Amino acid sequence: MKWRESRIRLTTTRIVAGAMLAGMLVAGGGGAAQEAGVEDFSEWVEGVRSEALGLGISAATFDAAFAGIEPIPRVIELDRSQPEVTLTLAEYLERVVPGSRVAQGRELLAAHRDLLEPIGRQYGVPPRFIVALWGIETSFGRYLGGFPVIGALATLAHDGRRSAYFRQELLHALRILEDGHITPEAMVGSWAGAMGQSQFMPSSFVRYAVDHDRDGRRDIWGTQGDVFASAANYLAQAGWRPGETWGRQVRLPDAFDPAHTGLEVKKSLAEWQALGLRRADGGDLPQADMSGSVVLPGGEGGPAYLVYGNYRTIMRWNRSFYFATAVGLLADRIGER
Repeated sequence: MKWRESRIRLTTTRIVAGAMLAGMLVAGGGGAAQEAGVEDFSEWVEGVRSEALGLGISAATFDAAFAGIEPIPRVIELDRSQPEVTLTLAEYLERVVPGSRVAQGRELLAAHRDLLEPIGRQYGVPPRFIVALWGIETSFGRYLGGFPVIGALATLAHDGRRSAYFRQELLHALRILEDGHITPEAMVGSWAGAMGQSQFMPSSFVRYAVDHDRDGRRDIWGTQGDVFASAANYLAQAGWRPGETWGRQVRLPDAFDPAHTGLEVKKSLAEWQALGLRRADGGDLPQADMSGSVVLPGGEGGPAYLVYGNYRTIMRWNRSFYFATAVGLLADRIGER
């Protein structure tokens, strides 16, 4: 099935904080709310405590994490009825890739170059992509979310809609505390538990977060080296191809068959050239031994992009054509000299 987004529905909170969270929540499943029969919260906490201690979480860590924790009504409100807006691709890009973000991204790329370039070489990910993700996710670290992660995850895990998924995320968060990477007070994030300047869910933290400065802590909240290396490691582990870019906008021939669009349709650049595709400025496609797919994030009649393997890798961060396209375009503009 071809996945085309002619319009995108986004919550206003995600427009501010970044777009990564939706892709991470897909794995959590859905289902109707199970209001009736939800276990008393204090009894539920005791059950989680028993499970956590059985997994090696100390009583001291658990008790400190849950001190004063009660269900957070605002979290349930946001989970139940997120305010939505409908955006075209052009509107989305205007919000997510404005000139001000490009300018700030260039400044920060230059300011952190001595840190970013070694990380880029180590993981094979160009610094401009690390900075682009950082900018889109948290506006370069300015918007980390204001919810206590343990409280938010406990609220969602107890609620019943996606309890199994969020219970596992809660246990991962407790492991992060047990290992001393952050304190409960400093462990803040989004209403759904996405944390730090890279907005990792706890499970992603466990898999991909990096202690770049080797101080014994993987600090994606306040240590820039850890933030950048963690994002680069995520992309590298997700299949980033060093030496390749994400894609480019292209011009389609007048008689282009829409059946050729979609990530499942892959052809070599020479084949696309023979079918009449050209760069956006009308020039020939690169003469490279690469394959790509044509995607139409804004639907038929909108801009067309010839995308490569790294576009697919970005979509493992967030499975949205809008998001992946924005990351690529922002990275390109940040990297312009």
